[in-house]
Amino acid sequence: QVHLAESGGGSVQTGGSLTLSCAASGYSYRSTCMAWFRQGLGKNREVVAVIRSDDPGNAHYSEAVKGRFFASKDNAKDTLYLHMTKLTTEDSGTYVCAAEGRFRPLCALDAGGYSAWGQGTQVTVSS
Repeated sequence: QVHLAESGGGSVQTGGSLTLSCAASGYSYRSTCMAWFRQGLGKNREVVAVIRSDDPGNAHYSEAVKGRFFASKDNAKDTLYLHMTKLTTEDSGTYVCAAEGRFRPLCALDAGGYSAWGQGTQVTVSS
C-alpha cells in the first residue's frame, strides 16, 4: 500500500551539497514516521534522520550528520527531503527512505521500526 520513491542522488565533490527526495504514496496517515537511512561500503545501515508528519520541525539526526544534514517534509506532497551540506567522502553510500504508517508515540531510530522502504538512491562524494 505504501510506496516510497527516492530521487536526487548523484555525485558531488567534498564540501558540496545535495538534496534527496522521497515521495510517499498509498497512505494518508499524517503522523507517519519517516526516516532516512544510509549504508556505505563496508558499513552497516545507519539512521541518518527521522521525522514525523505532525512534528516536522523536531527531526532527529545522527551525530555523524547533525549540523550538516537537514530533513524536512512537505505534508501536502507527502514528500520527505534530506538536504545534505558539507559532504565528505564518508557520506557516500546508498540512501534509503523508510516509513511507518502505523501509529507510534515515538518514531523508531532503527530500521526495525519501519515497514515500508524505498529502493534507495546512490550518493557518491569524491575529493
